[in-house]
Amino acid sequence: MIGIAVSEGENFGDKVMDTLEGIRTFVRVVEAGSFTAAARQIDASTAQVSRLISALENRLQVRLLHRTTRHLALSESGHRYYEKVKAILADLDLADAEAQRNLERPAGTLRVHSVLGLGQSHVTDAVVAYQAAYPDVSVELTMSQRVPSLVEEGYDISMYAATDLPDSAYVTQAFGSSQSILVASKEYLRRSGTPTKISDLAGHACLQLALPNVSPEEWRFQGVEGESVFRLVSSRFQTNLPDALRLAVQSGMGIGPLATYSALEGIRRGSLVRVLPEYQLQTLNVYAIYPSKRYVDAKVRAFLQHLRSTLSPALMSDKHDLDLFTLAHLKKP
Repeated sequence: MIGIAVSEGENFGDKVMDTLEGIRTFVRVVEAGSFTAAARQIDASTAQVSRLISALENRLQVRLLHRTTRHLALSESGHRYYEKVKAILADLDLADAEAQRNLERPAGTLRVHSVLGLGQSHVTDAVVAYQAAYPDVSVELTMSQRVPSLVEEGYDISMYAATDLPDSAYVTQAFGSSQSILVASKEYLRRSGTPTKISDLAGHACLQLALPNVSPEEWRFQGVEGESVFRLVSSRFQTNLPDALRLAVQSGMGIGPLATYSALEGIRRGSLVRVLPEYQLQTLNVYAIYPSKRYVDAKVRAFLQHLRSTLSPALMSDKHDLDLFTLAHLKKP
């Protein structure tokens, strides 16, 4: 254990660096056999080396080296100290090398958070492909609707979809967007009729999805005539989980809003039908959130680059497929 005493007014960081410099110089002197030889190795003067050793001894309050003009020898305390700090410095050098490699080569454990619908539809696929491309990285993927405290909870990245980002000091990158649309099951529409205009929704069972920064009590539609707002007076069902709402809609409970990435597979299979296809609700922007842009670990940089080549095209493909299904639906008699 290396003890570092810091008096009032002294800078702790500077003291630590001075102590480490003294320790490294002490080890060089011992291994080189003289102050002069050690000074040549570190491109310093013999006087500078002598001052560093004296400062280290003063800090420790112990004589480490017996020296004369012709001879240098370790004291008993110096010998024990040398064996200890040599091992400590080797561990520090190894830790430095591993940290630098982690900045250069993806390795270690990547902890990823994602909101649920996005995580189930796209992020999981991206993680699987990423891990296959970088086998030295282990990935832990957690899904929930809230944005976690990345530093406190130990996440490297959070994948988030919302109309606006929450206020934070985190760094963000945008990867695309997804439309929110209304969907229902064929059985529900057969039983209750298909709304043809926004005001028709007042006579239907409307299911609510509580998303961050979005009021579940009102649906804001964008159409060719601009924005229209429908206010929900009551709801048979409300949830904050897109997958739960999708299951409720598929079971025939009513009409509900889903992001395209949550609804599209059901639309493809025919278990969901887009309602009021001339309109879309809010646009959900898709972001990666991470703690800092300085010294970003290689595994994080590689994951962000991977998302750019996988998630962004997938979101664009979703929009293209939704447009095709919507066009086909509008052409039906």
